[in-house]
Amino acid sequence: MINVMFSKDNCSNSTSWAERKLKYQNRKLRILNFIKESYERKLAAVTASISKLEEQINSNIIQD
Repeated sequence: MINVMFSKDNCSNSTSWAERKLKYQNRKLRILNFIKESYERKLAAVTASISKLEEQINSNIIQD
């Protein structure tokens, strides 16, 4: 990731500071959104597991 952030393309003289900053911010936004979506998937899986376990517990209580 460090190599990508500091490649020659990102630091060329023909690119203005504002353009480089915007590219960096957009890249950072994509990475953060990817991380967020990953955590959302994990949270959904944990929530589903909790729900299923609660159903099983309630089923056991009713059967006993």
